[in-house]
Amino acid sequence: MDLRQLRYFIALNEHRSFVRAADAMGITQPAFSRSIQGLEQELGCVLVDRGNKDLRPTPEGQVVLQHALTLVQGAALLSAEVTQMTKLDAGELRFGCDPAPAVKLVPDAVAQFLNAHPKVRTCFQVDNWEKLSRALSREEIEFFIADIRHFEADPHFQTRALTPRRGVFFCRPGHPLLAKESLSTNDMFDYPLATTLIPPGIRKFLANLSGRIDFSPNIETEHFPALLKVVLQSNAIGLGTEESFAEDIAQGSLALLHWRNLPQNIESVNARCGIVSRTGYRLSPAARAMIEVLVALDKQQLGVAI
Repeated sequence: MDLRQLRYFIALNEHRSFVRAADAMGITQPAFSRSIQGLEQELGCVLVDRGNKDLRPTPEGQVVLQHALTLVQGAALLSAEVTQMTKLDAGELRFGCDPAPAVKLVPDAVAQFLNAHPKVRTCFQVDNWEKLSRALSREEIEFFIADIRHFEADPHFQTRALTPRRGVFFCRPGHPLLAKESLSTNDMFDYPLATTLIPPGIRKFLANLSGRIDFSPNIETEHFPALLKVVLQSNAIGLGTEESFAEDIAQGSLALLHWRNLPQNIESVNARCGIVSRTGYRLSPAARAMIEVLVALDKQQLGVAI
């Protein structure tokens, strides 16, 4: 018994004709018939009711068919996975990123990767670091780009740092806070806060500055365009990386907020952007190539953000 015989038997079940099945498999009808007979002799049972015009499988044939489908599909999956792990210009690449790098770094990297390797099917998932880590643990993605501080001490993950992204607070022009001469983080909590999922360290740091133990944002979304629209149409205060909203800030459609008790560029509110993968997991050639593109572009973009 071999996979070729099982494929022929599956084809016979699909076409219900020795002639049509043989033609579909690209061999002569006598050779096809001998292969099916050989499979029956190997298994010691009749697999096809030749007295039936539709050539329906016998009960034994139904059992063999079920296993044949599993084995053939499994062999195809095995071949695809091995190809993906050994050849760069084949297979599929799946990775993830949080909303900040999805604005510029990741699209630029995917475009560059696509130009160099157009045959690799590339899928990237945009979500928060918490959901991305679960997807990584379930082997749905090979790596992701996000704030790495939550993963640096975890032995199940390995991290590769990229350029930190400056965290900024922003609001619409005409926001009531812009009329005040001096702002503290206490003023921030007088208005709804709109953010992506904030790492616990940043959230608690901001809360402690204002005499709180912790807090939850009023609006939380991983979709930056939606977050931006909420801020532009309300008194909500946005929190994100500066590069993600650079164009809106430069055009004056967003205004930055500065808190007197929170120095600019303070490490605690900057995004510690980096690449996270599983410890001990061998990345595919496509994943390794994509990571190198991300690292190279990250170095090129260093200092470009406002």
